[in-house]
Amino acid sequence: MKAHNTLNDTSDDKNESSVQQQLDEAEVIEETGAVRSQNAKHLIHCLNIIGQIEGHDVLSPQNKTTKYEHIMPALVAIEQDRSIEGLLILLNTVGGDVEAGLAISEMISGMSLPTVSLVVGGGHSIGVPLAVSARYSMIVPSASMTLHPVRTSGLVLGVPQTMTYLSQIQDRITGFISSHSNIGEERLIQLMHNTESLTTDLGTIITGKEAAELGLIDQVGSLTDALKMLYSMVENEGVRYPDNKTLP
Repeated sequence: MKAHNTLNDTSDDKNESSVQQQLDEAEVIEETGAVRSQNAKHLIHCLNIIGQIEGHDVLSPQNKTTKYEHIMPALVAIEQDRSIEGLLILLNTVGGDVEAGLAISEMISGMSLPTVSLVVGGGHSIGVPLAVSARYSMIVPSASMTLHPVRTSGLVLGVPQTMTYLSQIQDRITGFISSHSNIGEERLIQLMHNTESLTTDLGTIITGKEAAELGLIDQVGSLTDALKMLYSMVENEGVRYPDNKTLP
């Protein structure tokens, strides 16, 4: 009788542990949009970057946002986790805070594990550096990307120093994009300063196919294509930290 009670207690503990794990995973998905499947060929972490990139200013609750203070520590944890073999970044963003977007882009580009980005819906504005920051970038045929010069809102001082500052930010963005893709900086600037595409602004909207043809994105593809690329990268590169317990 005692043994039977012990068995029941053990079963109840396992059920409670499983329920708690599911609740924890649901909370992580709700807070950060991150998820990883445990029952897969390779352990791939999926990270969502959606809505507007929220930086130093808190946006309205009505806005769907990706908070950089959530993404940056998540990237550190993913990089340190030796069980994670690859990172899939799903992008559907209208852009947002330039400093926050560039910070996330630099962190992704500096990761040692295989990374693949997939633009679904849109990869606009600061979403462009985020898309090309992965080691390999893809875009679905129906997605689009907007290239335009850096913009600012609020009070702006009408002095030469302001224009110099904005020019420096623009150089950082174009430099990052051209160094992490196959599009030349001159061609990129030309598209950003186009006056014939947008009604009330400078810039160019390009489709998924056009993004690949320009060399901005590596390939037009689907979710399956992105996962196949990640699996191939994982299998060709092998284990990142074999047998050691600390980062090199």
